[in-house]
Amino acid sequence: MSKGVLGAVFAALVLLGAGTTAGAVGETGGETGGEAAGETAGEAVGGTPGQTVGLVAGEVVVGAAEADLAHHGHVSLWDGRIGVWLVTENHGPSDVVDATVRLAFSAPMAGGQELPPGCLWSSSRVVSCRTGSLPDGGAAGELALDLRTAGRPQELTVDVSTAWRAGGVDRNSVNDRHRVLVLATGDPYVF
Repeated sequence: MSKGVLGAVFAALVLLGAGTTAGAVGETGGETGGEAAGETAGEAVGGTPGQTVGLVAGEVVVGAAEADLAHHGHVSLWDGRIGVWLVTENHGPSDVVDATVRLAFSAPMAGGQELPPGCLWSSSRVVSCRTGSLPDGGAAGELALDLRTAGRPQELTVDVSTAWRAGGVDRNSVNDRHRVLVLATGDPYVF
């Protein structure tokens, strides 16, 4: 089995967890599969006025729960290393069984680096990490990454986004998508 196929299988296992169904994480930064795109009643087949309707894994879900995920933290770049510290929060009103945060770097990272449990390399520029369950008003523990870059870039960008959540509709995707320009000064760039 090729390394790429094995990596994709491992990614699916980490992202989905036991007994959970969802979509896949896309390499291009767009949402696929499990990403919910909410609509108001009457705009989707099966909806009635005043009812929440969502699209989950390509199927219309009537009465989909709402959950507002938010990612906040900071990023630093120094001497060929990048540090990312972030916390994922659920502003509710519903609980989230599991979610995945995606970190996409504009420059490749050096190979052979270990990641924290629940995280995996999607490519040399993309790391995906499970948040675990997020109750309404709750937060996941801090995720901390200390990575070596391939070379010594003077700047790079980090795109932070929700790649997947276990169902639900997030009508406020502004607080879970960030593009951070980081200069090689060692300073924390907050998002």
